[in-house]
Amino acid sequence: MAGWTTLVQADVLSMALGRSDLVIVDCRFSLLDPNQGEQAWLRGRIPGAVYAHLERDLSDISQFGHGRHPWPSEKLFLERLRRWGVTPTSQVIVYDDNDGAIAARLWFMLRVMGHEKVAVLDGGWTAWTSLGLPVSTAPSPPGASFISGSFDASRLLDANGVAARLAVDDLLLDARAAARFRGDEEPLDRVAGHVPGAVNRPYALNLENGRFKSPVRLAAEYRELLQGRDPSEVVMMCGSGVTACHNLLAMERAGLKGAKLFTGSWSGWIADPTRPVATGD
Repeated sequence: MAGWTTLVQADVLSMALGRSDLVIVDCRFSLLDPNQGEQAWLRGRIPGAVYAHLERDLSDISQFGHGRHPWPSEKLFLERLRRWGVTPTSQVIVYDDNDGAIAARLWFMLRVMGHEKVAVLDGGWTAWTSLGLPVSTAPSPPGASFISGSFDASRLLDANGVAARLAVDDLLLDARAAARFRGDEEPLDRVAGHVPGAVNRPYALNLENGRFKSPVRLAAEYRELLQGRDPSEVVMMCGSGVTACHNLLAMERAGLKGAKLFTGSWSGWIADPTRPVATGD
């Protein structure tokens, strides 16, 4: 059955509330206060929404040397999906309260698990509440499901895999803001700069007035960056493998499917002090 696979608009989602196959996941999160998003979810959420915590549910921070938000094991992620009530036929909708960057992480995790029917709420919580759509504080329904699967490892790269792809002229796109990419500032990681050979594509460029640009505009912008490469020859990175997923979502919205993710991203790259670092443009 057809479903939403990249984005959904708030007014459209509001008409689908109550559908038996619908699973809504609230991904609100703040790096400054890791409890803030869950507290906001408790105060009010889209009716029926369950909560996904970036560090507890979408990462495995018990791992060391793999960046600030290490990619979780299949076992951990499948347990979360079952708890949230996701089944193989579920239409999953994910949202956050900023620009979709945290929600896009869960979107990509589901896609590389092989789940097609997952979409990000365009404009997120802000778009929902600005339209005066329903907000709930009622307990979310308990998860009761069976889902299995495995990550597509070909789309998930570590630092060595990234170095190998750069050696054959694949494109490495860094989603961080330009000042962090250049190394002018680094508020989160111990080393400033970028992976030698990477090209900067701040994920904020995917948006206009808080919403994703049209597929036509995104396609034109990314094709200019790709310079004839196939999307499978593109690797996305950021600071810790989260906002890079926003670029992956934008490419898929543009019809450019198959790009890869450097899961550890910059924080994973610099975990080994012998790896080279570049600064400037």
